[in-house]
Amino acid sequence: MDLLPRIPADRQVINAYGDGGFRITGKRWEEAVLVFPGQTIGWGVSSFAEISFESLTPIFSAEPAVELLLLGCGPSIAFVPKPLRAAVRERGVVIEALDTGAACRTYNLLMGEGRRVAAALIPV
Repeated sequence: MDLLPRIPADRQVINAYGDGGFRITGKRWEEAVLVFPGQTIGWGVSSFAEISFESLTPIFSAEPAVELLLLGCGPSIAFVPKPLRAAVRERGVVIEALDTGAACRTYNLLMGEGRRVAAALIPV
């Protein structure tokens, strides 16, 4: 019985995290990133305190539309302020805050299942 989903070769897979960055589909990123199933882009934040609705705008224009955003907060979980959570929800996206490691692992799992997921990750 195969327990791992077959992930198409064109999908972004988070291979590793730590040492201040990520390895995503074999490429090293040493900055915060937004990871979508089809692409990874640099994200101009360096700490949880810098996250704003405006910093998340690439999420809202993604195709296909993102349903769930996993927010990797750094080494520990942080709570998303209610106004930000509500503003993101108004755009049709559920935001879930996790520590960065948990966000990476959860992204891979959900993306492998074909879910419309993205991850906004602060490096650890």
